[in-house]
Amino acid sequence: MKTALYNLHKELGATFTNFMGYEMPLKYTSIQEEHLNVRNKVGIFDVSHMGNIFIKGDAEKFISKITVENASKIKSGMGQYTLILDYDGNIIDDEVFLHIGDEYLFIPNAGMHEKIHKWMEKNLEGNIEIKDVSDEYSILAIQGPLSMEALQEILRIDLAKLKLFECCELKKEDFKIEFDGRCILSRTGYTGERGYELYIYPKENAINIFEELLERGKKYGIMPIGIGARDTLRLEKCFMLACNEFKGGRNPIEAGLEWTIDWNHDFIGKEALIEFKKKENYEKLVFLKCLEAGIPRQDDEVIKNGEKIGNVTSGNFSPCLKTGIAMAYVNNKYAKEGEELYIKGRKMIKAIIVKPPFVKRGEC
Repeated sequence: MKTALYNLHKELGATFTNFMGYEMPLKYTSIQEEHLNVRNKVGIFDVSHMGNIFIKGDAEKFISKITVENASKIKSGMGQYTLILDYDGNIIDDEVFLHIGDEYLFIPNAGMHEKIHKWMEKNLEGNIEIKDVSDEYSILAIQGPLSMEALQEILRIDLAKLKLFECCELKKEDFKIEFDGRCILSRTGYTGERGYELYIYPKENAINIFEELLERGKKYGIMPIGIGARDTLRLEKCFMLACNEFKGGRNPIEAGLEWTIDWNHDFIGKEALIEFKKKENYEKLVFLKCLEAGIPRQDDEVIKNGEKIGNVTSGNFSPCLKTGIAMAYVNNKYAKEGEELYIKGRKMIKAIIVKPPFVKRGEC
């Protein structure tokens, strides 16, 4: 599959890769250059491989049931990061949802929108309308410390007033450029930097917005960014990737995401999690910084005292730290900050468990 911006990416010299069935730009120049540009300036991403599902009607109670969030707390104009669990308490997907007026927009991870749509339909109750419009929308992400200034070049609204996780629907007159369609704006992202995301209908409208941002954002050093840098950026901030960190069925306690749960309401998977919390021995997600040269990769073994204690779920080279970093599930008795162990891939790499994130804002 291809996004509406595929031909533009080709014109910009992108190198492509297949990700979850989509032909996506891996890079335009180099992953490291694009990564550092987002950390220090601003970049624009095509993330139209993500899904778009609208929910209308008596949605508050329904959303509280199918996510770990009490939706009554998320007022119109706000968004929220949350988890959708199965009946056993395992994570099906982690998502952001936005509350816009009388409807909610869920943004499933790549390749997950059909599964999430079916799960919602299966657990439907109340007067609800669910519509999967993933094939009709494009999503652009503008990320980096100068993202506000760059995006302000094409918008008339005061972006400085939009707080983290706030959202709004843009009107035609809110644009400084020609626009005729629907566009929802949120102050969200997947890089750990200041950033914004645009959900655009019809999807072809994203082409002009992308081009205008590249032209008008030159003064801020804007660059198009591929999914290669998107992966290293999220990893430095310890943001999870659903097809990696939740692969095989992981629950929020194992994944260190219990902080996302509002326990004061009923939701799918709650009873299973209450039972799991009684366990003393389980695997827990940790964050590993390499102390020796080498790049950890997904599925590498984690070794302690010569024995396997877990596996890497995500690993790569950190352009900011100039060393290998990884996420891994290990036996919880070893999941302590400062614990030294080894990652076994092509070679044995000594590593240490650190407190997330690997890179704090302004450190790169």
